[in-house]
Amino acid sequence: MTGCDCCGQGNVFDERTAEGDLRAYLRDGPDRATRELIAAIAAEGITEATILDIGGGVGAIQLELLAAGAASADSVEISPAYLAVARRVAERRGLADKIIQRQGDFVAIASTVPPADVVTLARVVCCYPVMPALLERSAEHARRMLGLVYPRDTWWTRIGARLANVWFRLTRDALRIHVHSEAEMDRLVRAAGFERRVLRRRPFWQVALYVRPDGALPQP
Repeated sequence: MTGCDCCGQGNVFDERTAEGDLRAYLRDGPDRATRELIAAIAAEGITEATILDIGGGVGAIQLELLAAGAASADSVEISPAYLAVARRVAERRGLADKIIQRQGDFVAIASTVPPADVVTLARVVCCYPVMPALLERSAEHARRMLGLVYPRDTWWTRIGARLANVWFRLTRDALRIHVHSEAEMDRLVRAAGFERRVLRRRPFWQVALYVRPDGALPQP
């Protein structure tokens, strides 16, 4: 993202990678962790909900939650390549009129982005070095739920991140992977008025869904 190590100028966020991710999504659907996040959000009830998908990628979360009953989605994504493929698949599914796409670093443009019932960050926190700013702005925008997919805070994920970052430096890619403190992330989100409803751990990734105890969506 703009102003951070994950600025989107490296090879990871180029057209070739975006097209590859789109093919994988169209073939297999969302990856396992993202599927679990989508299922956890849908289980809370999202009829007529608004979605804010930060780091929206090819649009998997937006499309799946719209199909599950959400009313509209706002996508903030740094990469023009990903925005292009996300727009294409949304048009193919007849959902483009329900999605607003914004290019930029969410922290930098947060004041111009409206709040939503549900805010998601799938594999985004690990790309952002200044984690508190990203989580605080995200929580401020979430009226009801905040969903996250991020690396586990373990010795093996830290070693993996270091090795990946060495490779990125050697290939002159701008991307850097950050394994942030899970305890600090949890503290920041709870301080914003949320309670953790779901926590599912995989070897590398984990899924967390936070819900405001007093949050409520309008009944259809």
